[in-house]
Amino acid sequence: MSKKSNESNLRKYSSIVTDGYERAPSRAMLRAVGFKENDFKKPQIGVVSTWSMVTPCNMHIDKLAEKAAGGVDKNGGKAVIFGTITVSDGISMGSEGMKYSLVSREVIADSVETVVGCEGFDGIVAIGGCDKNMPGCLIAMARLNRPAVFVYGGTILPGCYKGKNLDIVSVFESVGAYANKKISGKDLYHVEACAIPGLGSCGGMYTANTMASAIEALGMSLPNSSAQAAISKAKTQDCINAGKAVISLLKKNICPRDIMTRGAFENAITVVIALGGSTNAVLHLLAMAHAAGVSLSIDDFTRIGKNVPVLADLKPSGRFVMAELVAIGGLTPLMKMLLDAGLLHGDCMTVTGKTVQENLKGVKPYPKDQEIIRPLNNPIKKEGHLIILYGNLASGGAVAKITGKEGSKFSGKARVFDSEEAALQRILDGTVKAGDVIVIRFEGPKGGPGMREMLSPTSAVMGKGLGKEVALITDGRFSGGSHGFVVGHITPEAYVGGPLAIIKDGDPVSIDTVKREINLDIPDQEIKDRLTRWQAPAPRYTRGVLSKYMKEVTSASQGAVTDA
Repeated sequence: MSKKSNESNLRKYSSIVTDGYERAPSRAMLRAVGFKENDFKKPQIGVVSTWSMVTPCNMHIDKLAEKAAGGVDKNGGKAVIFGTITVSDGISMGSEGMKYSLVSREVIADSVETVVGCEGFDGIVAIGGCDKNMPGCLIAMARLNRPAVFVYGGTILPGCYKGKNLDIVSVFESVGAYANKKISGKDLYHVEACAIPGLGSCGGMYTANTMASAIEALGMSLPNSSAQAAISKAKTQDCINAGKAVISLLKKNICPRDIMTRGAFENAITVVIALGGSTNAVLHLLAMAHAAGVSLSIDDFTRIGKNVPVLADLKPSGRFVMAELVAIGGLTPLMKMLLDAGLLHGDCMTVTGKTVQENLKGVKPYPKDQEIIRPLNNPIKKEGHLIILYGNLASGGAVAKITGKEGSKFSGKARVFDSEEAALQRILDGTVKAGDVIVIRFEGPKGGPGMREMLSPTSAVMGKGLGKEVALITDGRFSGGSHGFVVGHITPEAYVGGPLAIIKDGDPVSIDTVKREINLDIPDQEIKDRLTRWQAPAPRYTRGVLSKYMKEVTSASQGAVTDA
């Protein structure tokens, strides 16, 4: 192959924008942003920066983007950094603003696709640090199908107060503890002041660390990108290496859909389960698979979960934070354990240009005295913690996070709320009692709209000491920091006439995670009669992005996508 034809292959998209006399206006614009004469012969790589000062998760990503761009430039490419949005779940949690969180995933995916498609970039490096910008970037990569590498911004280090490690969930749970007079106002203040010591994503196996790990297991980030501190030489080098890797992928013509296969998504599910990861992984992996044209369903989590144990003793239900997993070797030793046990597809391609098995060859095991990752013969839970439930309340499915510490069954009387705020108030003021099944409805993808996370009420439940005494069910979703006997993603949601809409205070509700059932225990005829009399509420938003989202979004069981 001639040098000229090889250049053409590497510049499949950018050549259309910059080559030929008629493209002189395009080149003129690019000269103004720093292009030199020889840059027009190089493949152009879009470096997606999710930087903002909105949240500590992303406040350092501008610097990481520069490192990734340097890696591109040093290896024969021309990097062009551009930005997309991010929102802060932790700040907006429990407020009306949280309705924009899941919506932001779609905005991010659309914006990255728009810029890359418009500017003719030949490849992509994307750097994300908070919950929704990670799957958002991956959705865009799958749609565009141009050589791409994802870089995780890295985990935060824990805060500390009275000798205890703290994170954002510590603050949420302290609110409930203060309301229950278990801690003083002074203690609440110091927890608030100490919990978030600096930059990086929330420290437990919450949604950010879950999705970073899932993306690495998927093969779309470099080994251990998911398990590095935000402030570290390892993370800086990871960014430089990503810039180099995307040029290698271009030369080998390896694209995201070559990597994001059915087997790769099964690997991602396996790793999420072994880590005890967030229920949001169900939603996001379904959406990412949809973008990649891969058939994946909520039932795949059940099938895989029957063979994969929970091994990681990580927060929110466990003892340790991600920084402690980083210190003992990160994610790759766990993946090697799973591979050796026949639980991963070792032949799946990755962004290194090598297979999973090749990447893990020679990875050393965890230190013998560590307690964070259990051996396969002594798991925290023998089967997966992401339990897909069906029943007359969830004919389309629901997702529970059952780690083994909550029990496997719960029956109680419904205490019904039509919004998260109403439920939180009654949890904090003592109205909610032991034995209640808290029902929070009209918080689904369409009904919210936006499917808010219920970290505030679940944390209040834990802080009030009711973690084993009540259950909470919703057509909304949960933060990765939520724990307790909780069931979300109930489909069909209340707003479209799901049976959740017709539950009344005092109705008996039963949840059985062994049988994988969730039911309203009243006669079928009564359910039919109530549904016949029910009328849909008026939409909460009639203009703007939330209104558009409500009209387009699919159910949670389909990943809440907007381009179905």
